[in-house]
Amino acid sequence: MNSKKIILIVVIAALISAFFLLDLGSYLNLGYVKSQQDSLQSWVANNRLAALAAFMLIYTVVTALSLPGAAVMTLLGGAIFGLFTGLLLVSFASSIGATLAFLISRYLLREPLTNKFSKYIDPINRGIEKDGISYLFTLRLVPLFPFFVINAVMGMTRMKAGTFYWVSQLGMLPGTAVFVNAGTQLAAIEQPGDILSPSLILSFCLLGAFPWIAKSIADAVKQRRVYTGFNKPKKFDTNMVVIGAGAGGLVTSYIAAATRAKVTLIERHKMGGDCLNTGCVPSKALIRTTHFLADIRDAEQLGIRKAAVEYDFAEVMERVQRIIQTIEPHDSIARYESLGVDCVTGEAFIRSPWEVEVNGKTITTRNIVIATGARPTIPQIPGIDKVDPLTSDTVWGLRQRPERLLILGAGAIGCELGQCFARLGSTVSILFRGNQVLTREDQDAAAVVEKRLIEDGIRICSGHTPLRFEVAAKGYELVCRHNDQEKRIGFDKLLVATGRSANVTGFGLEDLGITAQPGGTIQVDDYLRTRFPNILACGDVIGPYQFTHAASHQAWYAAVNGLFGQLKRFRVDYRFIPFTTYTSPEVARIGLNEKQAIDKGIAYEVVRYNLEELDRAITDEAAYGFVKVLLKPGSDKIIGVTLVGEHAAEMLPEFALAMKNKLGLNKILGTLHAYPTLNEANRFVAGEWKKQHAPQKVLGWLERFHSWKRG
Repeated sequence: MNSKKIILIVVIAALISAFFLLDLGSYLNLGYVKSQQDSLQSWVANNRLAALAAFMLIYTVVTALSLPGAAVMTLLGGAIFGLFTGLLLVSFASSIGATLAFLISRYLLREPLTNKFSKYIDPINRGIEKDGISYLFTLRLVPLFPFFVINAVMGMTRMKAGTFYWVSQLGMLPGTAVFVNAGTQLAAIEQPGDILSPSLILSFCLLGAFPWIAKSIADAVKQRRVYTGFNKPKKFDTNMVVIGAGAGGLVTSYIAAATRAKVTLIERHKMGGDCLNTGCVPSKALIRTTHFLADIRDAEQLGIRKAAVEYDFAEVMERVQRIIQTIEPHDSIARYESLGVDCVTGEAFIRSPWEVEVNGKTITTRNIVIATGARPTIPQIPGIDKVDPLTSDTVWGLRQRPERLLILGAGAIGCELGQCFARLGSTVSILFRGNQVLTREDQDAAAVVEKRLIEDGIRICSGHTPLRFEVAAKGYELVCRHNDQEKRIGFDKLLVATGRSANVTGFGLEDLGITAQPGGTIQVDDYLRTRFPNILACGDVIGPYQFTHAASHQAWYAAVNGLFGQLKRFRVDYRFIPFTTYTSPEVARIGLNEKQAIDKGIAYEVVRYNLEELDRAITDEAAYGFVKVLLKPGSDKIIGVTLVGEHAAEMLPEFALAMKNKLGLNKILGTLHAYPTLNEANRFVAGEWKKQHAPQKVLGWLERFHSWKRG
């Protein structure tokens, strides 16, 4: 804390102390004011300017320091200056004093509290930016809310001081007028509460509700304006049309049907979307096979002198397709129709906010949910079209193993598939511009994965910038820049894993004025609504997380807000989204990691347990990785967890459950875990925290006690 803040705190503390030590509050007592009314009026009559200045100054100081007595001074203003002058004085003095209190709170409290509680203050700031004027105006109108609390809380937001001042002055004016007018009849008032009858308080509450009523009307007018030019049908064929049968669309349809709504699900290609056909399912099937191959390779570690395996790459890839076909019925048309969903295969086109055309037929609907997913992004690098690049969508069509595989991108997809192909015998190079694989993870987590990738024979090309692709005598070459020098990397097949782009075109959004935001996704509000409240979206098409479980999570909000939003809406909650990367070792996390906490300026305490000390990890020859927990300083409250190790994703749900239900490490420590299991690591990391916070003084006394017991 700087010296200026310390001086300000000392001055404020001295003024407040003086007020109470000198019993200045007795002069702002209603009984005292009434007893001195005649003499005060006489003095004011003879010293008009001095009285005006003194009253203004005292009122401002009382309000700025949140001292008791403002109500009595308001009455006094009416008693000695009359209605007009008293109202003018009190209105300006109270607003200036409130703004000073606002600025004091901002100067002294905003920075430390924002750093500590940004998770809670940031949403308030977003609300203030959106509805702050209406919110403050309402609070000022209703006398039930203590004004000094409003001043302090608003000071911690990003509201401009000028805005705070004029809204406060305008909002407090009706209440000020009532009190000043009552002050002109001071002799009849026994206590300040006599001014506000229950009916008057009710009137103020209704007046306070007016901005929200007005806002609701304005929102309704705004919504009506959005729909201008479109004719709303008088009757509808269905309650909801869902476009896209990936994770988001399937769950949305399921929930709608479960609530007995009539729902139509339109899919142009395959039910199950990317997750079933080209993403989660095939990649995990391939990972299982290659994990077995790695065990065979490392058989000596398990006490097996020699182990060998024969396999055919084409058969491995056919197994992947068999797994897809086995799971396919879970997402099939037959299953969803049995659940009450009307499934249609075809190209959907949105003709109006209430009309969707498919296969030449127009369906009228109350709501539309867009769940069209995303597709792999192909970077614009000269010559890339010559090498026929693979993506996570097309790699599953391979039946001949590439001898040399170059992967662009070191995110989850690039690292997972790169490790798989390396274990299948390909020479794999992973090339990326950054300085670590899995750039969203903490450096220590990424380092464990990178070490393992290198042990699998993968060439890690960090800090490389692709320049162009060329056809070589054998296969292809990528010309890239590294450390200001050009390098050439030969390869036979290229796999692009540089991200995915939302599918936002080709089905009528442009004609409705729903365009992609800078990140390429559809912009939605906190309720997943587009600019048309009855058109919602979920999944990869909106982000911010391109996970199957995130799409399923959003789908609940899309379905419920679409079907029941006129009665009750729910803001989507992203606080407990798990992140998982299925490399070997796996990386799993929830909440904040250290990188995010540092970027957001959030204070944290970290506790760590290394899996090399865990008995089950040792028995499995998997004694690498760690459990790292971020905590609120000085408590066992969990704000984030990162796990690195074999089956880390299976260890994460215990922490997810704890965080969602506000359970700390003490509860995990007190939970019995079977021995030997990997999940014991969760209890052991809690034990590490407990050791770090052991009560040393108590332990010292216990040591003396035991010594005394021994004689």
